[in-house]
Amino acid sequence: MATTVFLLSPASCAGKRTQVLLNERADFGLAIRLRAQGAALGEVFSFLSGLYFRGKLAYARAFAAPPPGVDGVAVITTHRGLLAVDETVTAADIRAFGSVSIHAADVRYTAPLRADALRLRAQSGPGARVVLLGSIATDKYTEILLDVFAGDLVFPEAFIGRGDMSRGGLLLRCVDEGRELDYIPVRGATRRGRRPPKLAPRR
Repeated sequence: MATTVFLLSPASCAGKRTQVLLNERADFGLAIRLRAQGAALGEVFSFLSGLYFRGKLAYARAFAAPPPGVDGVAVITTHRGLLAVDETVTAADIRAFGSVSIHAADVRYTAPLRADALRLRAQSGPGARVVLLGSIATDKYTEILLDVFAGDLVFPEAFIGRGDMSRGGLLLRCVDEGRELDYIPVRGATRRGRRPPKLAPRR
């Protein structure tokens, strides 16, 4: 089995669901835990993003095959580089994530991401497959990651032409079926294409 590590694009921390989660009067479990002792990053982002992040997280956990001592699933963040999905975050952390934009000109975003990507490269070794589950149509993630991982940075070919919700649904179906998607290198790939047919409803 190929050594495989997944990098997940983050959920937005500046939308309406963030306002709901961070509302001091919110009385559902995740909001209470986030205020009190914090919660796992993956759980928080699954709430903020919904189907898309849930699909990415479930799929990555199902098919990650990291080398010893390396987290198989990491999340790209706005200013803290790569964080493990089980990293505990607080309400203050989520507010901080929302205060920094993901932009190639913002060193607050690029410097930590590059440093953590280089660390992951060193830990995983050459030839380890690094799968990006996120937007491949823009350079906001790919430019930095390609500089570090070069031809080892790949993405699911089935992502081409799909929107976020369709990708999330596809990934959850793959987990149910135990079926891993085919990957192609990010470098040189056609990242935009015709929208594929809608997914059949899940039974």
